[in-house]
Amino acid sequence: MELIRELLDRSGYEYEWIRHERPIRSAREGADYFGIDAGQTAPTLILSTDRGYVALTVAGDRGPVDFAELAERLESSSVCLAPPKEVKRATGFEAGSVPMIGHSLPAVVDRRLLHYSAVYGGTGDPLATLKIDPRALLSLNEVLLVID
Repeated sequence: MELIRELLDRSGYEYEWIRHERPIRSAREGADYFGIDAGQTAPTLILSTDRGYVALTVAGDRGPVDFAELAERLESSSVCLAPPKEVKRATGFEAGSVPMIGHSLPAVVDRRLLHYSAVYGGTGDPLATLKIDPRALLSLNEVLLVID
């Protein structure tokens, strides 16, 4: 997590590293805890594709992601959620705590997040949340796609 903080400090983006006493496990739980719109929560999921693992950061109010469409856009025969053990192996972080940035995987970002001045998502630490301008997701990750 120190590497993530260093990346953030060098980035020029203002951010908050918010500590909490218990893990936040869902978009609704995060929205309630921070008093924000569920769309401002930005969970990062790890997908398994033909090209390897890809990080998907979505708006918490998005609803189901069309994996068949995503597979087509990524030119992959299939796309699915990576199992928790693979998430840990691919990122070094536990599923449910994957950071929005600093995971070193190619990324797909939900365009809905860009409608907000700040989004809240993973830091790699289940007891901390990152609050940051969503444009940072585009500049601090290797973005393959921005999805609608």
